[in-house]
Amino acid sequence: MTKRILAFTALTATAALALTGCAGSDEAAGDDDSKGSITIAVFNGWDEGVATSELWKAVLENEGYDVELEYADVAPLFTGLSTGDYDFTTDVWLPVTHASYLEKFGDSIEELGAWNDESRLTVAVNSDAPIDSLSELADSAGEFGDQIVGIEPGAGLTLTMDESVIPTYGLEDMDFTTSSTAAMLTELEAAEQSGENIVVTLWEPHWAYGAYDIKNLEDPEGALGDAESLYSYGREGFGDDFPEVAEWLSNFQMDLDTLYDLENLLFVENDTDDYAPLIDQWIEDNQEYVDSLTS
Repeated sequence: MTKRILAFTALTATAALALTGCAGSDEAAGDDDSKGSITIAVFNGWDEGVATSELWKAVLENEGYDVELEYADVAPLFTGLSTGDYDFTTDVWLPVTHASYLEKFGDSIEELGAWNDESRLTVAVNSDAPIDSLSELADSAGEFGDQIVGIEPGAGLTLTMDESVIPTYGLEDMDFTTSSTAAMLTELEAAEQSGENIVVTLWEPHWAYGAYDIKNLEDPEGALGDAESLYSYGREGFGDDFPEVAEWLSNFQMDLDTLYDLENLLFVENDTDDYAPLIDQWIEDNQEYVDSLTS
């Protein structure tokens, strides 16, 4: 698992260096035999977005499109989507996590549809930790080294922690460290191997729930918000330029069991970042579902 996390860190760090203006302008773009070139934007470290983007890449290529994936952090991704550098993304969380970005960029991007309404933000600890609720964390901070391990500083989850969870549960004296999702997962793995307590910010769906022995802390005050929906959003004009793809995305649905099955294959059962053969395997095993995406 450590090898996979390190490889992922190197990949996303390189990919995040710049935005590339390679989004398709219409369905006539690309090679002569292509139905058009499409760039899918993927949030660094958000594996439900990686999984669904890799799946849609394979599906769209099978339908005759040229597809590229571009990785970026949250703010650059929304910026690139608003300026047309990217065509669409599958991983916008609403109504809470990415609300501030929709307020800023909503007029220059377009909603393509929600594909899951079972997702939520979480704070997780090792399953044998001495507490079960966020309401107990302040009094037990020393059991966790007075630290909460977060993800990217610009993530909506981080904003929710800063503005809602920490003040609601009196966690201001704990050290809330933010760096990257990959770094958080590295610390989570190290804590599991050493048997130490750890508290991390996470979200469901995420493959970590199948890979590590962890539990969510209860949120009696509702500071993390209720269940959220996962949306696909496109650049302005994407639906006009790619009406076929926009219609497919508007009808896209994937429940958590299906998503977890895909994530487990990509991120838990295999230690590789070469996802294409695994996506082909998953498509073969789930052909009826995959066919429904473009029916």
